[in-house]
Amino acid sequence: MPVKRVNPVPSDIEIAQAAELLPIVEVAQSVGLSEDDIDMYGKWKAKVHLDVLEHLKDRPNGKYIDVTAITPTPLGEGKTVTTIGLSEGLHYLGEKVFTCIRQPSQGPTFGIKGGAAGGGYAQIVPMEDFNLHLTGDIHAVGAAHNLLAAAIDNRLAKESQFSTDYLARALCPKDEYTPSMRIRLEKLGIQSEQPSDLSDDDKERMFRLNIDPATIQWRRVVDVSDASLRNIITGLGSVNDGVPREAGYDITVASEIMAALALCSGLDDLRKRMGQIIIGTSKKGGLRSVGEVVPITAEDLNVAGAMTVLLKDALMPNMMQTLPGSPAFVHCGPFANIAQGNSSIIADKIALKLVGPDGYVVTESGFGADCGMEKFMDIKCRVSGLAPNCVVLVCTVRALKMHGGGPTVVAGKPLDKAYTEENLELLEKGLPNLLQHVENALKFGVPVVVAINRFTNDTDAEIALVQRRAKETGAEDAVVSEVWAKGGEGGAALAEAVIKACEKPSSFRFLYEDDLSIKEKIEMVAREIYRADGVDYTPEAESKIKLFTSMGLSHLPLCMAKTHLSFTHDPKLKGAPRGWRLPITDVRASVGAGFIYPLCGTMRTMPGLPSRPVFMDIDIDTETGKVVGLS
Repeated sequence: MPVKRVNPVPSDIEIAQAAELLPIVEVAQSVGLSEDDIDMYGKWKAKVHLDVLEHLKDRPNGKYIDVTAITPTPLGEGKTVTTIGLSEGLHYLGEKVFTCIRQPSQGPTFGIKGGAAGGGYAQIVPMEDFNLHLTGDIHAVGAAHNLLAAAIDNRLAKESQFSTDYLARALCPKDEYTPSMRIRLEKLGIQSEQPSDLSDDDKERMFRLNIDPATIQWRRVVDVSDASLRNIITGLGSVNDGVPREAGYDITVASEIMAALALCSGLDDLRKRMGQIIIGTSKKGGLRSVGEVVPITAEDLNVAGAMTVLLKDALMPNMMQTLPGSPAFVHCGPFANIAQGNSSIIADKIALKLVGPDGYVVTESGFGADCGMEKFMDIKCRVSGLAPNCVVLVCTVRALKMHGGGPTVVAGKPLDKAYTEENLELLEKGLPNLLQHVENALKFGVPVVVAINRFTNDTDAEIALVQRRAKETGAEDAVVSEVWAKGGEGGAALAEAVIKACEKPSSFRFLYEDDLSIKEKIEMVAREIYRADGVDYTPEAESKIKLFTSMGLSHLPLCMAKTHLSFTHDPKLKGAPRGWRLPITDVRASVGAGFIYPLCGTMRTMPGLPSRPVFMDIDIDTETGKVVGLS
């Protein structure tokens, strides 16, 4: 390891800044990439060209490992640390390995959680680059998203002010159609070589979208947690300032564009996905025929091409390295409780080819297994055609005691003695949470290894109890992980267990088939993963399900939007609750991303800041230029 371990373990940023990094060119060369295959972003990071996939198309894939976790405490249970530490453990054993994880948002980095580069001696480096901007992909997503938002309000304003003839002249000043308009002509079934050939009726259908402001579901985004922007009114002022309407902001990683970027297969697919984004519907009489509700897309607004241009560089995965110098892709960062919560398909596919049939790719699913892992299986694997060889389920004694009825765990406050002293009875009461997650993972036909992220106060008896119960439930093994303090050496035992599990036969399967109805899919996930007794739908949810079914969208997979702090919709319900029903308050369609997302209870797409945000500790040493306080 190019950084000397010391005890007690220093802060994350001190460890990261003490590391002797390999030039990224050398990291690329270690997996067979040349300088012509990468675009350098400084000395320590680079983007990898997508044509690498074509060059390596005949090489067999490596083993594919998904790291997930039990339902966490607000402190997190070390899933990212374990993901990186497992990769370091495989590297320590001499195996060829690639780590694939998400890029963090500035929301948690400056809010409650801090950075997401791992921790201790299990980190992606440089830590500052990882947590702050990286290569600008999140900003590119924000720019594309807000361009579409501006296009919506501009079209509303212009259609309210001007005649259809004026709109036609403004949109086609040379009497020629743009590529987006030609797609729109085909969608509307209009035969026309140039705009001046259109009949009055077809010109109305072509150039007046007649957007219903009440149906607009496209908000703006910014990559900081800012609760005051959740609900706003735009268009205040004079007629030239737009049409006043209620709107709001989401955090950038909750954007449908981020989800689409992570799920697309290449530039052509990304362009199609941008055009398919639905921003709302027309008013009665708009677009096609009186009385027909018609979805309005980014293609209809002639902006999908420009959005794709803003994203073309963000499509390439970012290569970095772990502390020991093994390669890592950090690419995309979709929210794990609103979107699919997994890094990109493109990064995984390139990594699987680069490591080859004898290597391993370790990726991570956001939040608990009921969120990120279920979406990894039912969305990411469905779209990519890939199947995992093993699931690693991270747990902590601390979290299991919380699920057994332990005192509330609050970030920034000292832990109650229930978590720092041996308590087998409390631990036993909390184990059903872990066991339900193990059972859920096994339903997908994949071997499961439990990783026990050990803290200093955990006793041998507590560890032994978790190991015994996990194996009884069907886990291949339950192994102590000490990667935070020992890096690859502390992850070697876990790596050995994962290697053995990957050699086991698997029979991967989805939880549900495409041809089930939207309600059947919702109820399947609620019953099989959450263990709800049933599902209750609000009138709005019922209406949306009917609308999306009529639009021909019921074949899409589900991306359940729910709290990560419970199997249920209620974050206060810990453990493995029984005898409850799941409320679906709304159902939305992310057609560009390629999924339907039902809202379970109340969900926010813009986090707020705590009383003492993490950014208060972050500063810069003006003499050395080094970042301080980043965690």
